[in-house]
Formats: sequence, structure tokens, C-alpha cells
Amino acid sequence: MPILIIATNPNDWPLHTPGVRVVSAKAYLTEPQYSELRGSKVFNLARSYRYQSVGYYVSLLAEARGHRPLPDIATIQDMKSQTITRFVSDELYQLIQKSLAPIQSDEFTLSIYFGRNLARRYDRLSLNLFNLFPAPLLRARFLHNRTWQLQSIGPIAASEIPKEHLRFVIEVATEYFAGRRARTRKRPASRYDLAILHNPEEAHPPSDPQALKKFRKAAETLGFGVELITKDDFGRLAEFDALFIRETTSINHHTYRFARRAAAEGLVVVDDPDSILKCTNKVYLAELLGRHRIRMPKSRIISKANVDAVAAELGMPCVLKQPDSSFSQGVVKVEDKAAFRREVLRLLEKSELIIAQEFMPTAFDWRVGVFDRKPLYVCKYYMATGHWQIIRRDTRGRTREGRTEAFSIEEAPAQVVNMALRATRLIGAGLYGVDLKQVGNKCYLIEINDNPSIESGVEDEYLKERLYHSIMNVVLLRVEERKGGYRQRA
Repeated sequence: MPILIIATNPNDWPLHTPGVRVVSAKAYLTEPQYSELRGSKVFNLARSYRYQSVGYYVSLLAEARGHRPLPDIATIQDMKSQTITRFVSDELYQLIQKSLAPIQSDEFTLSIYFGRNLARRYDRLSLNLFNLFPAPLLRARFLHNRTWQLQSIGPIAASEIPKEHLRFVIEVATEYFAGRRARTRKRPASRYDLAILHNPEEAHPPSDPQALKKFRKAAETLGFGVELITKDDFGRLAEFDALFIRETTSINHHTYRFARRAAAEGLVVVDDPDSILKCTNKVYLAELLGRHRIRMPKSRIISKANVDAVAAELGMPCVLKQPDSSFSQGVVKVEDKAAFRREVLRLLEKSELIIAQEFMPTAFDWRVGVFDRKPLYVCKYYMATGHWQIIRRDTRGRTREGRTEAFSIEEAPAQVVNMALRATRLIGAGLYGVDLKQVGNKCYLIEINDNPSIESGVEDEYLKERLYHSIMNVVLLRVEERKGGYRQRA
């Protein structure tokens, strides 16, 4: 991938690095050789990014040409937004207070060069800000009024780098560019690059290490270059053609920001941000599924205004769910009205609305995996021994899970598969895990999960490696369609 540094004046950039071309902004905007260049990484170091300035058009036309600008237009707009700045200040509140605690003045300016600062004690804060505002050179201004707050963040033009910082900038830029070329050399035969977002520290990830290896092998067989990334790689998303999220998703979480940023960069994203938004909120799902007359256990949305009415209507026992619950957490079974009221009021402290659902005991739940509006796999998840859920947690946080059993699509009851397909079509064409209960000859939909569990020896028990290959093949087809290299779907 060609690397271009775009500066208002090429003399503004003091660094010469093999494989990195320094180009004037005027030349990049007007000379045909750059409009015809394919797959270039563009570092925009123009002196101004204001609306319709030369710097603004460098990033805008880079996106139109299929290049990968840093910063892109979305980042340029984000840096101008006081709302985004306040959000970032709140999100990084603890890190900001800890990093700036020793400073005695009421103002502080942090210079960030490729995610780094001259003082190592500010590296973590610098990296976090670089991840949220991916731009090569940044200036963050903080004010102290009882606590430290981020007041503004914006680009540093190449011409504005202080002379005393030049040696450091050259060092970190060289490391950054060399690191990218080293990664490229490891994948010489890949047509496209796939990032798999995971969290090595997550207690219950959607895919275990063995499953991640199988995803990687399947993708590489199809011609992808694959890299496992973590939340610290947010600023590198533009290097890839597709993002596959294998970390538990949530709206108020970096996984959702990764999905949104990747989608804005033009990557194929699984899970896409719209699916995350819809599937992670059970209030939304209850309303959507009810409106489309998809059979569920009797469900009611609870607010502080209707607590007693819902208790009388559903009867006891019943199940309470916070809207963003996952992996059986945030789900409570209550046996009587006193427990109902106590738990409802506790859950309503976190959310204005929650879900109450009639208790429907079964020996197992069905799970149907769906991708690209087609069924992928079917499993039975049996309840943990002596428990009403698949996962049982003790007071120390230790878990015990029920056994699982995988089936072919043809072996599973047709009504189970059909209900899963009908429900997921209301969400999109993403990768979903649909949970259903079967009572007699009737099926009841429990929930639709984005980012479903796919673990070695569980969901892949029947299909083995074919499951991973099927998922990666859909990702490849979507990348090819987006790049204009469409081939007929099988």
C-alpha cells in the first residue's frame, strides 16, 4: 500500500523515509497520477482543515479516490464538535485526572504525534485520544476547574511542529511507518486485510482462542491477510478492508465505536453498528417482535408508572431483564411480588425502561445461527444442572454451564429455523444468534443476539471448519462487492 504524506509545502515535513512519498497538497489535488493511484494511505498534514480549505479537500478527495486518509472527514468534523469533545472528556475522565494530576497550572496543552507524546507518562492518554481522533499530529487543550476537562482537540500542521520536538516526531513517525510495512510483508499474498477485534482479558468472550484460530485459518484460506486487534488499535481501522468483532458488544462501549468508525471508513463490518444498536436493547426487540406478531413469552415493558399493573398481569414467578443484558447477566427470576418490586426498582435505577417476561421453564433453549439471511447452524443449550438458566453463577462469580448439542439445519424443527429467519429479517443481514423455546408444538422467540457465541466444540460441533469458512466467505463476497470485484454468490 503506497504511503503518502500530504503537506501544504513539502518542506514542512523534515523526515525522509524509504517507501513514504511527501507530496504537496496542490499536487495531490490536481495531478492525475494521484487520482489514478489505488489503495494509498494518505497522511494529511496540511496547515488547515477548515471547511472547503485545501486540507479539507485533501481528505475529502482521498476518500472519493478510495484512498485511506488520516484524518478522514468524519474525524475532521468530530474535532470541531464541542458535543463530541465533551463526550470524550467524560469518557476518559479517570484517565485524564490521573494523567494530569501532577500539573500545578490551570491549563495544559498535550502534543500527540502518531499516538505518542515526548513524556512517556502521557502515552496512555495520547494513545486514547489518537484512537478517538485518528490524525497523525494532534494538539489537545485541557483546563482545570476543580477537575481537568478536555476543552478542544485539533490538528497540528507539519509547519507547526516545534523545533525541539522534531527529533521525537521523526522517531515515532519512522516507527509507525516501519511497523505498517512490516505487517504488510507478513501478508504478501493477501488481496484484502481483515481485522478481528477481540479482548484477551474478557471472561466470557463470544469466541474462545481455538475458535479465533479457526476463523483466522478460514479467512487466510480465502486470501485474507488477518490480524487480531484490540481496543488500542482504533486508530488503525483504515488499514483494513473488513472488521469482524469477536468481543461482547454494547452501545456505550468501544465495540460500538469500532463498528461505527469502520462503517464510516467503508469497511465491511460484522457486527454492523445498526445490528448492535437494535439487538443489544431488549426493550427495542420486545416492541419490534410484538408489532410483527412473532410469538414470544408474554412480555411487558416496565417503567416506574406501571410496576404494580405489570406484576398483576404477568403473575409470579416471572423474569426481569435489563435492556442490555448478555450471557445471562442482568436477568433475574423473581418468585413473588415483593421480590418483583425490589428488583424492578433496582433495575430502573440504570434504565428508564426494563422488560418483564413470563417464566417459561424448559429443559433447553434452541439457538439458530443466521448470517446473510440464511441459517448457519442449530444448537440446543441445556439448562445448567439445578438451575433455570443455561449459565449458573455462584456468589463468587464462578460459572457452570449446561451441555450443548449441535444439529444440521435439516435435523432441526422447521418451525424453529423459520421463526429465526423471520425474526432476523426485521433486523438486517448480519450475523445473529436467535434463542427460542419450544413448548409442545409451539415455538417462542426469546431474543436475537448480535455477536453470537461461536466456540470451538460447541456451535461448530456439527459443521466443524465449514462453519468458519461459511462466515468468512460471506465477508469476502461483501468486500469484493464493495471494491467492485463482484463475483456470483454460490
